[in-house]
Amino acid sequence: MTTALAHHQPWRLSPRGQVWFDVALATALLVPALAMPFTDAGWTGLVVAVGQLAPLYWRRHHPVAVFALVAGFSAAQAVLIDTPLWSQVAFPVAVYSVGRYASTRAGLAALATGIAGAFVASYVWLRGFDQLIPSAFTSYVLFITAVVVTAWALGTLGRVRRAYVDALVERGDQIEREAAQQVALAASAERTRIAREMHDVVAHGLSMIVVQADGARYAAAQDPALAATTLETIAATGRASLTDMRHTLGLLRADDGVELGPQPGLADLAGLVTADDVDATLPDPATPVPDGVALTAYRVVQEALTNVRKHAGPGVRVRVVVAVDDAVTVLVEDDGRGAAVATGEHGLGLIGMRERATAHDGTLEAGPRPGGGWRVAARLPL
Repeated sequence: MTTALAHHQPWRLSPRGQVWFDVALATALLVPALAMPFTDAGWTGLVVAVGQLAPLYWRRHHPVAVFALVAGFSAAQAVLIDTPLWSQVAFPVAVYSVGRYASTRAGLAALATGIAGAFVASYVWLRGFDQLIPSAFTSYVLFITAVVVTAWALGTLGRVRRAYVDALVERGDQIEREAAQQVALAASAERTRIAREMHDVVAHGLSMIVVQADGARYAAAQDPALAATTLETIAATGRASLTDMRHTLGLLRADDGVELGPQPGLADLAGLVTADDVDATLPDPATPVPDGVALTAYRVVQEALTNVRKHAGPGVRVRVVVAVDDAVTVLVEDDGRGAAVATGEHGLGLIGMRERATAHDGTLEAGPRPGGGWRVAARLPL
């Protein structure tokens, strides 16, 4: 954005170029004035001319002070010399400089001073030539006033245009900064979302595998057939978790050939509640529910069951109820000892579940269950 605006900016002198331009301008105007001693103006004319032209070297950085000096020596000229001088060209240059590099109020003050000076200068010059007649006086006043107004207008327009271009450049820089911030925020939000997905997938799968592996270890000595069945369940859970993880990582590497499957929804809840200790009431898999809401409901059940496996202890019973009406409601509760474990808000899982619910204008409550155990309840409006 900044580069595009820079290509459309008007050509400008560099700081060094500005200095050389001011020096060249002031010198070019000052050199002819050095011949004043050889004219009727004499040495007095030289002093006045130098006083009017020399300040122009600093007109860009001190426009008001330069104008004050030029105006002062111009007033001295009206008192000391009754003829025009070449150095009077410094006055419109000073007026332009005030309009260009000073404030609006200073520019208007310079304009008013110049208009007043037009009357004074016209009177002094015409009186010196013994031609003080109304028509000539009016012509002189109008001409000098036109020169002063033109110089002030050009300077003011230059200042306004410079401010406008600077505002455009600043706006372009601001838009660029805001765009960069939006990209950073989007990337951060995407990383957080992927972290939640990875937590949901990996934590649930590994928890199931650990629980099943412990059961298989104890069953191997008593019932090898049961151990074999448990090992098959472990393998199936591992494969499913690996598939989900590959799909999630595929979001980070869209060009690596990973085939991305659909996100899980209500139809996939049955795969989470296959354990014997889970009593599940699930809706019809064909019930139409927005994909985002269905995914959130799935993740809430998945995370809640993961926490049961991790914290509820052995021999626990779990009840899962998912219903669809004007909202999707999710209830997962157990009768274990999870309430005695400091899960609270300290885990990424509960925080992620609440963030998912809030993103769909829903609510989520998690806490100890009356009579013992843990309860997770969520409501996701449709």
